[in-house]
Amino acid sequence: MQHFDYIIIGAGSAGCVLANRLSKNSNNKVLLLEAGEEDKANDIKTPIAFSKLFKTKYDWQDETVVQEHMNNRPMFQPRGKVIGGCSSTNAMIYMRGNRLDYDHWADLGNKGWSYEEILPYFKKSEDNQVYNNEYHGVGGEWTIDTYRYQHPLSKALLSAIKQAGHSLNPDFNGEVQEGFGFHQLNQKKGRRWSAADAFLHPIRNRSNLEVITKAHVSKVVIEDNKAQGIVYERGGKQIEVRADREVILSAGAFNSPKLLMLSGLGPAAHLQENGIEVVQDMPGVGQNLQDHLLGGIAYRSKKSDTYDTIEGFPRILGALWQFLINKGGPLSSNVCEVGGFVRTLPDLPAPDIQFAFAPAFYIRHGFDNPQGENGLGFGPILLQPYSVGEVKLRDGHAASKPLIDPKYFSDERDVATMIRGAKIADEILSQSALDEYRGARYLPEKDLDSDEEMADLLRDMAETLYHPVGTCKMGKDAMSVVDENLNVRGIEGLRVIDASIMPKIVRGNTNAPTIMIAEKGADMILAAQASAQATAVSAGTA
Repeated sequence: MQHFDYIIIGAGSAGCVLANRLSKNSNNKVLLLEAGEEDKANDIKTPIAFSKLFKTKYDWQDETVVQEHMNNRPMFQPRGKVIGGCSSTNAMIYMRGNRLDYDHWADLGNKGWSYEEILPYFKKSEDNQVYNNEYHGVGGEWTIDTYRYQHPLSKALLSAIKQAGHSLNPDFNGEVQEGFGFHQLNQKKGRRWSAADAFLHPIRNRSNLEVITKAHVSKVVIEDNKAQGIVYERGGKQIEVRADREVILSAGAFNSPKLLMLSGLGPAAHLQENGIEVVQDMPGVGQNLQDHLLGGIAYRSKKSDTYDTIEGFPRILGALWQFLINKGGPLSSNVCEVGGFVRTLPDLPAPDIQFAFAPAFYIRHGFDNPQGENGLGFGPILLQPYSVGEVKLRDGHAASKPLIDPKYFSDERDVATMIRGAKIADEILSQSALDEYRGARYLPEKDLDSDEEMADLLRDMAETLYHPVGTCKMGKDAMSVVDENLNVRGIEGLRVIDASIMPKIVRGNTNAPTIMIAEKGADMILAAQASAQATAVSAGTA
C-alpha cells in the first residue's frame, strides 16, 4: 500500500494551492486526487467561452432538489469537475468581499481570520498588473489583470450609472467596496489564468508530487479517531492509500460534506438511515449552506455588436485575429464586464446587493437566450442571504450525487432585498446614456405593477451565481465542523480547506477567498509539521 505525507482530495482552486505549498518541501510526499479531467480544452482557455463548459464532462452538473420558494423548480448548480476546479470554468472575476465579512468571522471566535490578518494571504498569491499598494500584491503566482477589451455598451452603462447618481469605483478590492466599475480578472495576456495555471502546472513535475485524475474518493479511512488514509475508485478498481500526516478535503461545498458523511462523520440519525456506521456525531456537517442568487433585467439591443452574435461570420474572424495575435479583443472578455456594490437601505453597515452587467443576454445560465438576437442584461445579486440550506446524502453510495437544498427565498427578507436591487437596476437601465442601445424589454416582458409581481418573476428566473459555501463551517459552536485551524473537530489528521469552511458567505465572488483560505491553511499545516518535528527532535525520537 502506498504511503504519502499528505493526501489532498480535489484539485480545484484550494487543492492546487495546497499541492504547491506542501510539496515545496522535497521531503513531503504529496498526493493530489481529482475526480475530473485535465484542463486542456480550448473553451477553458478562452475567457468568453466559460458558459460552454456547463453540462459537459468538465462540470459536475449538479442540481438542487425542488425549491419550494422558487416556483417549485429544481435549479442547476454547475461546479468544475476538472483540474483547476471552478477556477477553470468560472467567469474569472477577482473579488475578495468586504472587510466586515472577515472581521465577523473573527468575532465568531475564529482567531486569526480578521481582515487585517487575512489580507497578507490575498496579497501573497497575487501578481496584480494594475495595482501595487497596501491592498494588492505583485510577484505572486496568480496574475490579476484588467480587461484588454471593453465593450462600448459596458462603457455606456457606466455613464448611465453616473446619470442615476451612483459613484464609480475602479477597485472593489481596495479601500472601498461600494460603487461601480470594471472587474479585475484572473487572466494573463488575455487568457484564463486558473489556479491550475498559477499553482499546479509550473510545479507538476516535482518528484514528490503525484497528481491523479478521474479518481473518485469514496471515503476517508478513520481509525481510533485519526484519519489514516482514503479509498478511491479509478478504472473500476478500489484503491486505498495511507496518509502519514494528514488528509485534506478540498472538494468544495457539496462534496466535502458528502465525503465526511460517507466516512462516518455527520448527523448520526442521517448516517444511520443511509446505512453508514457513525464514527462521530457531527450535526453541523452539510448544514449552513449559503449561496448568492442572481436576478436579472434584460433588453434587446438596437445594435448587432453584442457578445450574443460574436460567433457569426465575419465577426468571429476579426475576434479570432485579435485574440490569437494581440492577446485581446472580444474573445478575451468574460462577458460580465461591469459590476457594482450598493446598500439598498441607508443604515446597513456594508453593501447588501452586488450588480452584474453583460453586453449580452444571460437567461438561465445562457441556456434560454433568444437565438440570433442581441441583448443586454443587468441584475442584482443577493449578498447576505438569510435563507440557509443544507447538503445531505442521497444514499450510502459514493457514486450518488448529494441532495442539495439551498432553500432559496425561504426567508422573505431575501425577496425584499432583491426587489430593491431590481428597482435600482431598472432605474440605471432607463438612463439616456443607453438610449442608442436599449431596445424593447425582454425580461420582464411587461411592466410589473407591484412588488408581488416582481417577487414572482424573481422566483421564476433567479439563478445561482455559483458561490455555494458554508457546509463545513469554521467556529466554536455545536454546529461547527472545523476549528480556526481548519481541523475537523475530534478527528486527528483531517482538515477541510475550501469554501465550505466559511461560517458566513462573503459579500462578493468566492474564488479569491477560497485561494486565500488555502494559502492560510497551507501555512497552518506547515507550522504544525514544523512543531511536530521540533518536538520529536527535543524528545530524541526524530
